[in-house]
Amino acid sequence: MTAGGGMWQDEYMAKKRSGRDHDFATIARNVVERAIGERLDGSALQDADKGKNPAAVALGKLGGKKGGKARASKLTAAQRSAIAKKAAKARWQDE
Repeated sequence: MTAGGGMWQDEYMAKKRSGRDHDFATIARNVVERAIGERLDGSALQDADKGKNPAAVALGKLGGKKGGKARASKLTAAQRSAIAKKAAKARWQDE
């Protein structure tokens, strides 16, 4: 223990900080701004895709929409069953 009474590792561990504000009013304001598509002062919202390659963004959206269905259609029933069993085992392993 340190002289302050805390654990010795408290001095060396990084503080967890959230990048988001947890204030109710701030969260509510952000929700409203996203819903109306602009800030409450009338200025434009920041574009989430700014600085990204538009072609890559479009390809990513296309792949995400068809990925799971395309993969499932290529698997046999036995393969799907094996994947499901592995997932269930991993999910319930700790309990």
